[in-house]
Amino acid sequence: MGEADLVKSRRALLLIDFINPLDFPEAGALAEPALEAARACRHLARAARSRGIPVIYANDNFGRWQSDFPTLVQRLGRRQDTSASIVRLLRPQRGDLTVLKPMHSAFFGTPLDIILDQIGARSVVLAGLATDICVQLTAADAFLRGLKVHVPEDCTAAELPQKKAIALAYMRDILKCDTRPWRSLRWHRDPRTAGT
Repeated sequence: MGEADLVKSRRALLLIDFINPLDFPEAGALAEPALEAARACRHLARAARSRGIPVIYANDNFGRWQSDFPTLVQRLGRRQDTSASIVRLLRPQRGDLTVLKPMHSAFFGTPLDIILDQIGARSVVLAGLATDICVQLTAADAFLRGLKVHVPEDCTAAELPQKKAIALAYMRDILKCDTRPWRSLRWHRDPRTAGT
């Protein structure tokens, strides 16, 4: 896919680390909130796609520099656990984009800056795991780049409710993010704003 193939849009939706084996020590505390966030995010992603807003998966490489995102989606989808349930809710669709991130922020060490520039995005909607780590650090990097940032509180998850609340407050107060639920997005309410 070249630059000419990218959909132009002033907005982009980033789905951060939803496609995840959840096999780290704290995953038990994150699994149920992650599934709840994925259920809300399924509607958000559908709304974005229906309005021509690009959906970008920003996923950890889990320390594997030969990671294959489609294979990871297939492998997790065959399991009988929370990871598989999330994949079924948020399976990538034709035309969605993927960046492989080596660290917490979706911007660090990835082509995300280039993609957003080629799309023409001026604002990003961030959803995913975990609110207080990868989502918050991605929001900080987006803020530093002058992007308008929306982090719908119902489309992110953390291991503890307190961690999520503190992170959302920081993003709202310091990073000037809009943290209202996804249904508050103006383009959700008004289909005439697609791609704007």
